[in-house]
Amino acid sequence: MSQADLLILGGGLVGSALAVAADAHGITSIVVDPADPAVVTAAGFDGRASAIASAPMNMLRAIGVADRLAGKGCPIEGIRVSDGLEPGALDFVPQDGESALGTMFENRDLRTALLDAAGAAPGVDLRMQTRAVAIERDAAGVRATLSDGSQVCASLLIGAEGRNSPTREAAGLNVARWTYDHVALVTSIGHEHSHENVAYEIFYPEGPFAILPLNDDDRGHRSAIVWSVRGNQGPGMQKLGDRGYLAELERKMGGFLGKLTWLGPRFAHPLGFHHAATITAERLALVGDAAHGIHPIAGQGVNVGFRDVAALVEVLVDGKRIGLDVGDRALLTRYERWRSLDTFMVAAATDGLTRLFGIPGKTASAVRRFGLTAVQHAPMLKDRFIAEARGESGALPKLLAGLVV
Repeated sequence: MSQADLLILGGGLVGSALAVAADAHGITSIVVDPADPAVVTAAGFDGRASAIASAPMNMLRAIGVADRLAGKGCPIEGIRVSDGLEPGALDFVPQDGESALGTMFENRDLRTALLDAAGAAPGVDLRMQTRAVAIERDAAGVRATLSDGSQVCASLLIGAEGRNSPTREAAGLNVARWTYDHVALVTSIGHEHSHENVAYEIFYPEGPFAILPLNDDDRGHRSAIVWSVRGNQGPGMQKLGDRGYLAELERKMGGFLGKLTWLGPRFAHPLGFHHAATITAERLALVGDAAHGIHPIAGQGVNVGFRDVAALVEVLVDGKRIGLDVGDRALLTRYERWRSLDTFMVAAATDGLTRLFGIPGKTASAVRRFGLTAVQHAPMLKDRFIAEARGESGALPKLLAGLVV
């Protein structure tokens, strides 16, 4: 029977980051995931890209993952938020001498870097294309039988399987959830003019429209698109030919990036919200989307998961230093308290923005534009929003400051 400190179910972005971060601090793990690495790192897997905020980027540097991403990320030097294409935009830019607000990566590059780092880590036993078929948790520890017939044991079970986490469901943890009448249409585009490393969030009554900067390639300038449409519009949009789809994109963008030159693979993802009332149980902790799933309106989903990782690692390292077992209830209680307020506030903010900007009508739009203009001219309030975008608000785990615990 193989043994480790952690048994991590789910080797996605958050689960693999946890394994690498734990290994950097002498905590061992077994990572179990049914996915085929060749499939989930392929260019056509899901087409998504993620904005990694500056604080989680500090963590990736501290645990040695950033080097594997060298040259693959596009720094976000500015964020422009607007209500439609009307005047009254809100601009966020770093102060002189400050780092970029974040970095845009294609998810396949993030997956490749994190899985490679996990595979190379001496304290990580990475078991892809495998699943747990039976799990027991009790005061003595965690024991699991895997689909290949092997048995493993650990001190702490980590649920990192994403929104539909079977570990969370099996533990009977209550979850608040609802679905939005939105579908996220995801693609990439080529365009005539440079994006100048600026990310755009344009709010329309039918849903937000995000243009996210990617590095240029041999085809020229390019960006990722995350376009939220009403649920009943999604199937029709997916049936459009590329020419019609590009025409709709150009209409939404207003032409400020010039002529659109090509369209990448297109994907559609239904949108929903969930938030676990409790993210720990006996010898169990949830991280990432297993604990909380939010609207992509502010691009914070994976960043909140990385904040889970940084907090949990710090709690476990502190516990080991005073001789506690990593599955000790006191450590899990500390992790729960640390993450509960932050995740709730982010979830509430993204849900509130979705509903606020979804109110139709000229009056509502005028009020929103007035609010954006007011924040634009309020430096202290603007700085607070920038700190939130960077992931630097609240009680910051050491890893998010780029420090080894």
